[in-house]
Amino acid sequence: MKKNGKPLLEALENSKEIPRDFAPLFNATYLLIAIGTVLAFMGFLGCCGACCENKCMLMIFFIIIFVVFVAEVVAAVLLLLYQSKAEELLNKLRRTVVQNIKQNYGKNDIITEAWNETMSLMKCCGYNNYTDFKYSPYVNNTSLYPEYCCPETEDVCNLEKANSKKVTGCFDTLVKWVKSNSSLLGGVAVCVIAIE
Repeated sequence: MKKNGKPLLEALENSKEIPRDFAPLFNATYLLIAIGTVLAFMGFLGCCGACCENKCMLMIFFIIIFVVFVAEVVAAVLLLLYQSKAEELLNKLRRTVVQNIKQNYGKNDIITEAWNETMSLMKCCGYNNYTDFKYSPYVNNTSLYPEYCCPETEDVCNLEKANSKKVTGCFDTLVKWVKSNSSLLGGVAVCVIAIE
């Protein structure tokens, strides 16, 4: 198994099932890049304006600070509002993802590596649990389940062992991660706004 993110990125790039309702979640990265660029330009303008005692540059600097402040408030509010939307998105994708596992895990190397990498990093098994792999090419050909469904087992992972281990699915793990990190990011945004 390769330890890089390429299989996961390729799988995500090929996904056409992302509803338009969730565009704000995916556009947040562009917003952060734009804000970073504006902050770098703003720092340059502020330094030059202060060194040269140029009133025009300082006025532009303060206007940009105000605009960035408003953008940060909007971003923090959006982050808190769309926290529940992330779980909705994952629920809508559930059937598609499970069907993809059943059809491609063990047959398509990109999908197999992406899932192996995801399960390894997140310490989870399948989207819901080990039953997602039932009837997949991997299970049909080997009668085994992915090793991530049977942690702390030295033997092979079969149906009985996967059932007894009760490893959490990646959906639940991902929802917990998104919820905990979105609150953290919202808190950081509020702190930055308070400092400004």
